[in-house]
This record gives sequence, structure tokens and C-alpha cells, in this order.
Amino acid sequence: MNELMPYNEQFKTIIDIIESARDRAYRKVNEELILMYRDIGKHISEQSENVEYGDAFVQKLADFFAANYPDLKGFNRRGLYRMKQFYELYKDNPKVSTLLTQLSWSNHLKIMSACKTMEERLFYMNMCIKGKYSARELARQIDSGYYERYMLSQKPLTPAIDESKKSTGNVFLDNYVLDFLDVPDPVSERDLQKSILRNLKSFILEIGKDFTFIGEQYRVQVGKHDYYIDLLFYHRGLSCLAAFELKIGEFKPEYVGKMNLYLEALDREMKKDNENPSVGVILCASKDDEVVEFALSRSLSPTMVSEYNLKLIDKKLLQRKLKEYIELAETISED
Repeated sequence: MNELMPYNEQFKTIIDIIESARDRAYRKVNEELILMYRDIGKHISEQSENVEYGDAFVQKLADFFAANYPDLKGFNRRGLYRMKQFYELYKDNPKVSTLLTQLSWSNHLKIMSACKTMEERLFYMNMCIKGKYSARELARQIDSGYYERYMLSQKPLTPAIDESKKSTGNVFLDNYVLDFLDVPDPVSERDLQKSILRNLKSFILEIGKDFTFIGEQYRVQVGKHDYYIDLLFYHRGLSCLAAFELKIGEFKPEYVGKMNLYLEALDREMKKDNENPSVGVILCASKDDEVVEFALSRSLSPTMVSEYNLKLIDKKLLQRKLKEYIELAETISED
């Protein structure tokens, strides 16, 4: 065992070299990404002031990206306005010029949306740099009102941070960097989905006493095609089937249409005559937000719709649990 020690130390040195190189590469890519967003924001800001273009410039640019570069992420109308806002917020403030490229774009988005003053933005920027905060850890500190508490106390406070969730180098690659490089997320989407679904299933059975579990990846047939529902339950209180679908990414209206196909298939193949129409629950986990939507049969009366909404698990509670399970899944993948 002792004879191997010199080799182990050398191996550790080599790993350190690799990690250091990866860290520098990530920081350089992130720097270029932030500068790119700033430069695009500057161009949009200047063109928006042009009498010929005005506010229509952003929409036309978003339409151009959608038509010609559909695979480029983050360049929709909302994303382009964020770049414009980013440039306009900091263009006249030399204090931030050296800080901007040291933060991820996800952190910048949270700071821009949540902070009201330049002093507060600078406070959280410095906190991110010193603490190497991930986007979710930064969100926790902002949501807890850490800046306000600090200003009231006028003495250093220790942020309530889980050390294991600090962003260290390229271990916590920002999704915007991954999109920019067009490489897959290091956390497999399917693995993330499996982990979240596992926890959701346990939570639903624990809190929703009327829910009875039927199956996972439950097959339904629509036309000649087979589709698979992530989680299928029976709700005794509503006397109906309840299908849960988890999507990794932003909510899209077509998810409701697809869920309605599943519900029609369930009602056609499984629903008994004395049972009510099936209900669908769509859960979307994106880098910025968690969305929960219900899909209900159009044949339901207003009274029945109210009863479904009353007896199903509250949307806000599902959103909170979804966020919690995302963080848990990411933490496990990082260990």
C-alpha cells in the first residue's frame, strides 16, 4: 500500500492539472458568452432608438432567428430583451466592467430580475464571485432577503449556504454556456427526469391520500403509435385516472395538446362508465422556473372543474416540490 503512495500523489497532481485547465477553459468561454450578450444588447439598444426600426427591431430579430437558426437557444424575443436590458443597466457604470464576465448568465438574469438598485446588484455580484454561487444558491440568498438583512444589521452576516452547492469551476456548467457551445448537459436529462419522478411518486402517494399508483411509463395507444405516460394514478375522491407528465425545459402549449391525446386514450381504453373523465398534470422544470398546468376534459361542467381543482394537489405546492427535487437530483449528480 505504501509503495503506491508516490504514484497516487503523482496521479492526483495530474488530475489537478486537468481540473485547472477545465476551469480556465470554462471561465474563458463564459467570459466570451457574457461579452457576446453585452455586444448584442448594445446593438439592439442602438437600433431600437433608430426612428426607422424602433421597438419592432427586437421582434423582427427574434423572428429572423426562429426562421433561420431554430436550434440557437436564448435568442427569442424575451432573451433578446434581456441582452438589451443587460447592456443598458451597466453601460454607464465602470465599477461593474471587471465583474460582469466573472458571473454566469443565469446569475446575471436572477440579479437583473430581482434587484432594485445598482448597490444591491453589486452586492450580489461580489457575493457570487467570492462564494462561487450556483444560480439556485444565489436565488436562495436573494429570496431570503440577505441584502436587506445585511443593510439593517450593518455588520457581516454569514449566508446560509450549503457548501456542497457552491459552484466550483466547470463542475456546475451554466446551461447557457452549454447551449452556446451546443454540447449536451453533463447531467443526463433522462437521469434527471428519473430522479425527479421517483421523488414525485413518493410525494404524491404521501400527501395525496386519494391517489392510488397504477404504473410508470404507462403505455397508451393513439392511432397506430404507442406513447408512454410518466406516472399514472387513480384518484378515488374524483373517481378518475390522473396522468402526470414531467418535461425538462420551458413549458410549451403543445404539451397540453399531447396530454389531451393521452387523456382521450385513457378514457377510451380504461375509464369505466361510472367514472369521471381523466385529468392530466403537466410539470415543467426549466433553468429559470417550474411550471405546473392541469389538463381537464372539455366535457366537464364548471362545477366539476371546481371540484377537480379543489381535490387535486395544489399547483404552488407541486411547484415547490418540483424545485426541491430538481435541486436534490442535481446535488446527487454532482457528488
